[in-house]
Amino acid sequence: MLTILGFVMIATFLVLIMTKKMSPIAALVLIPALFCVLVGQGAKLGDYVIEGVGDLAPTAAMLMFAIVYFGVMIDVGLFDPIVRGILRFCKADPMRIVVGTALLASIVSLDGDGSTTFMITVSAMYPLYKRLKMSLVVLTGVAATANGVMNTLPWGGPTARAATALKVDATDIFVPMIPALAVGLLAVFLLSYVLGLRERKRLGTLTLDEVLEPVTEPVTETVLVEAGRGSGGKGTARTGSGSGGGGGSSAGGVSYDKGADSKGSDAEEPADDEEFKGLDPNRSTLRPRLYWFNAGLTLVLLTAMIMQLMPIPVLFLLGAALALTVNFPSMKDQRARIAAHADNVLNVSGMVFAAAVFTGVLTGTGMVEHMADWLVGAVPEGMGPHMGIVTGLLSLPLTYFMSNDGFYFGVLPVLAEAGAAHGVSPLEVARASIVGQPLHMSSPLVPAVYVLVGMAKVEFGDHTRFTVKWAVLTSLVVLAAAILFGTI
Repeated sequence: MLTILGFVMIATFLVLIMTKKMSPIAALVLIPALFCVLVGQGAKLGDYVIEGVGDLAPTAAMLMFAIVYFGVMIDVGLFDPIVRGILRFCKADPMRIVVGTALLASIVSLDGDGSTTFMITVSAMYPLYKRLKMSLVVLTGVAATANGVMNTLPWGGPTARAATALKVDATDIFVPMIPALAVGLLAVFLLSYVLGLRERKRLGTLTLDEVLEPVTEPVTETVLVEAGRGSGGKGTARTGSGSGGGGGSSAGGVSYDKGADSKGSDAEEPADDEEFKGLDPNRSTLRPRLYWFNAGLTLVLLTAMIMQLMPIPVLFLLGAALALTVNFPSMKDQRARIAAHADNVLNVSGMVFAAAVFTGVLTGTGMVEHMADWLVGAVPEGMGPHMGIVTGLLSLPLTYFMSNDGFYFGVLPVLAEAGAAHGVSPLEVARASIVGQPLHMSSPLVPAVYVLVGMAKVEFGDHTRFTVKWAVLTSLVVLAAAILFGTI
């Protein structure tokens, strides 16, 4: 019964958020609370929630101070050169922008922390997507999938967990998987190329002279379409972000009616300016004289994080305090910077604590354990010699519906034991267990994904609906490559 209720609870949650019948926070709290009562353990709901909150409190603290830290770094201009560099590469071409998103997310993922990756990637790319009216779910989907492939680095978490759970060396897991993971990363770049071509077809190839400048015109913004790059040859006038329209075309120019994107309300236009004020090269928060201090501080922070010199929440707490003190000595300015990022902090930390209710009930009631046992038991006896492939396939749903800790410390040892009975080595099972990470990074149980969708201003349901199919495909590509190379 717990197995069925566990699957029904997860399915109910996903359906409600994907159809936008409930907000993620409400669904993460109310759905598990209801099912906790249905399984007859309503009296223990408080204990489950407190236990879940205790488990995720360090993550919430890390995210809170990480958002403040990187928010300050954005304010003072640390990432402005990155934006300009990407802009020079992308040339306001939607295809290049999407490929640039995958490239940036992959590079930044080397630090091993998903939240950091998403904050930096969204900070650099969001303005380009918004200004060129590109789909923001493409941004979140490509960033999450690229980070999922890179999350398999030995210091990223899953590989270390697999090594610990099965008492093997993390290097022996990761190094043989490098060719397969490289193919997976190549698949992400190919996906970004295809999605970019789709965006280019929808928008045309654009050139935008001053992306870093705030919008000055209250209603319309004129951009140029390269000759022959759209459905209109020399240039076609389009109204809104994709509808055919007429009027206003001149010598290859396209006039985008910004009012059409805001439901015809001119009053909403200043909000668009607000979204770009952080890129204003003349903003008062810039600290060009402190650029190398801020760059050095960030490098030291990321190095200390990779070397695990201190717990990550402590590192970001110290980093945020130091960044605020040095860049904004005035108490008034410090309060203003904290207030400027309070919305993101509240949204993300609130989502993490709401997720604690979900994970607390899922674990406390025993649903996770029963679901895992059922899935393992459902594996046919004849598949025993192929337990590596079975583990790779199971890693997709299990790491999506469970935390990494639950999968690697609870389920993986059982799978490894079943494989050992048929002559399959623990190393092969361990390698297969990291295949599902591209999908895992979009799981509702991963706090970092709320940073991604929150900063990109994308509904979690929209992100899930768009990303899951591509993440599953990427995971299957990694698995197929690992089988082809003989790693699994």
